[in-house]
Amino acid sequence: MTAPIIRQLAALRAKHSDWIRAGERVAVVPTMGALHPGHLSLVEAAKAACDRVIVTIFVNPKQFNNPEDLANYPRTEHEDAIKLAPYGVDVIYVPDPDQIYPDGFASTVSVAGVADQMEGACRPGHFDGVATVVAKLFLQTGAHQAFFGEKDYQQLLVVRRMARDLDIPIEVVGCPTVREASGLAMSSRNMRLSAAAVAQAGALHPILTKLATQLAAGGDFTLLGKAAEAAILAAGFDKLEYLSLCCAEDLSALDSADRPARLFVAAWLEDVRLIDNVAV
Repeated sequence: MTAPIIRQLAALRAKHSDWIRAGERVAVVPTMGALHPGHLSLVEAAKAACDRVIVTIFVNPKQFNNPEDLANYPRTEHEDAIKLAPYGVDVIYVPDPDQIYPDGFASTVSVAGVADQMEGACRPGHFDGVATVVAKLFLQTGAHQAFFGEKDYQQLLVVRRMARDLDIPIEVVGCPTVREASGLAMSSRNMRLSAAAVAQAGALHPILTKLATQLAAGGDFTLLGKAAEAAILAAGFDKLEYLSLCCAEDLSALDSADRPARLFVAAWLEDVRLIDNVAV
């Protein structure tokens, strides 16, 4: 049985009020739809942790800086509801646009520091859009916990910082990246790749893990990173946007893994932008 779809904030808050009166804990899994096993792993984690689970589906125009990318983003609400049915989700919140951005909406949440590099530098305004919509969803759902995938690790840190700085009483939980059989990190964008490209893109993860192993052994990123960049392009990727080694806590750039760190990559294949990261 599929969960009820709610499109109005007032109806969502009525449900939430009943749950809070009953002393129940509420989880939210924010998504833009086009659900895949990575999203569903977040739903599983939310179900294990809380009494009630809200999955939100909202394709947020404010986090796209390419209108064509927004237009091409898959919208699969009916299929998503079917995929969620076995998980016993309590509500699928698919807000009408005016429930998120009513007429005259004029506020933006901007997070400095962890949002400035990598995705923030390559996609100006992207994290402002993310932080703004997620702040709205946190406040609208009143959830105790929110679940995000580590595939978007920078986004996870941005959301955590936003919630902490704004005193939103919610715990932001990071969950492990789920991968295709090829090793490619699962993403809604993978739907736009041919089967051959999905297999080809699987080369990205082994290159990252090999580099992470070398760095953990004390290697120098300046030298090893150049070799990894060459390997990524040799694997057939059209363009490499960045390959970065950063502190896992604040995303400051590193030359060596002298503290807990992560490797981050963004690369293009078949006009699709793919990102990934691994711990060092």
